[in-house]
Amino acid sequence: MFSNILIYFVIIPLLMLAGFALCRNDKQIRAVAVIGSTILIAMSVWLLVDYLALRQAGETAEMLFTGSWEWFGPLNICLAVGVDGVSIAMILLSSIIVFAGSFASWKIDDARHFFMWLLLLSTGVFGFFISIDLFTMFMFYEVALIPMYLLIGVWGTGRKEYSAMKLTLMLMGGSAFLMLSLIGIYYHSAPEGGQLTWNILEIAKNDAISQGWQYFLFPMCFVGFGVLGAMFPFHTWSPDGHACAPTAVSMLHAGVLMKLGGYGCFRVAMYLMPQAANDLAWIFLILTGISVVYGAFSACVQTDLKYINAYSSVSHCGMVLFAILMINTTAMTGAIMQMLSHGLMTALFFALIGMIYGRTHTRDIRLMGGLMKIMPFLGVGYVIAGMASLGLPGLSGFVAEMTIFVGSFEAGMKDFLAGAGSLRLVFTVIACASIVITAVYILRVVGKLLFGPVQDEHHLQLTDATWWERLSVITLVVSVAAIGCFPNFFESLIKFTFSPELFRAIGL
Repeated sequence: MFSNILIYFVIIPLLMLAGFALCRNDKQIRAVAVIGSTILIAMSVWLLVDYLALRQAGETAEMLFTGSWEWFGPLNICLAVGVDGVSIAMILLSSIIVFAGSFASWKIDDARHFFMWLLLLSTGVFGFFISIDLFTMFMFYEVALIPMYLLIGVWGTGRKEYSAMKLTLMLMGGSAFLMLSLIGIYYHSAPEGGQLTWNILEIAKNDAISQGWQYFLFPMCFVGFGVLGAMFPFHTWSPDGHACAPTAVSMLHAGVLMKLGGYGCFRVAMYLMPQAANDLAWIFLILTGISVVYGAFSACVQTDLKYINAYSSVSHCGMVLFAILMINTTAMTGAIMQMLSHGLMTALFFALIGMIYGRTHTRDIRLMGGLMKIMPFLGVGYVIAGMASLGLPGLSGFVAEMTIFVGSFEAGMKDFLAGAGSLRLVFTVIACASIVITAVYILRVVGKLLFGPVQDEHHLQLTDATWWERLSVITLVVSVAAIGCFPNFFESLIKFTFSPELFRAIGL
């Protein structure tokens, strides 16, 4: 079992948890956090290199590094693992943000218990991305969600108890829909008389879920994951949760945890129920289209830095689900790249906001100004994050959004020319308009926060970033620039994911 490298993405965080329990002071706790997160990044890079080498050598299996160990025989539950390009991209994203978050939380109060809960959340995230068994995937999904209540309720700020409870209740509600859909998938996972299974690859191969059951199960599954992906109108937990969460939690929450929603919609709902996905996509296309525009407009009227970035995340995560529902290779490739791009740039945003708040003790942009000359490093980092968010060429946002819009326009024109309606085309145009709205709130915040007159003379005494804060910011900035400058590398990483089986019932 322990010969499979994927298992170590769960074992290493668990060993770090044990290490935190044995540490005697905060210095040792920080050392364990840095060493463990560095190991996770090294493993992610190793996995990436090995995966690409196998693909270039001609390996065409849907999932690589697969393994399965029986857990509960009567229900055929197994600890089944495997990865493709999308999984590896999400694992790499998670390890980068865990590493950056460790430095962003260098001086957190009660570091031992904070990092223990943060690492438990990370264990759930890594376990979710490596699982190909629906039961264990759902188990890790829940493990990732539960620590959020304590991380926000104990270490958060503002209305932290209200936000933590709201987040927990809404995500648990989504989990209820998800659990029902997964049980339904399990009981229709094989032909009559066949062996029922939770394994995603076996379920897809059996193709035993009837069209009627797909119509019933697909909406529950998509909504269940969509709640975590901040899909309208189930998004309201997200801004409050982000606003009250401590810095590293916001980074991991927006950067990785919300990606579980998009990944789940792609890996489970779309892959296992393609007929329903094709026929019912228009319903969720409307909801995700509203998310894209509504999130951008809402960000325009906020004055709290965290709320601005939280509503921006609603818009960008809506773009992920929007692209997935276009059901073509180009748009789905853009969706995966958007998950990477948004995960990195929103983690960068929240890291910088936490660092600025730690100095100014306010997140209200009306009370700040001229910070570029006071803390130039943090100011430049914020400008780079803003430019990535509004899609400046050379950064990750441009590559991801352009790929989505090209693929969406392609899907829309195909429907229009085939006489299948113009819904996709209309919503593509609407989604493109969100770029303009994004530019409005990003440039407004940058201008107000960083330039102009200093609003509080006490801010003139503030210091710039420390070495550990600089390391966190540089890690994320380099990652954002890498996607923007080398998009072909990331495209080659995920292109094998879109196998003919994914579109077998759609005719693509």
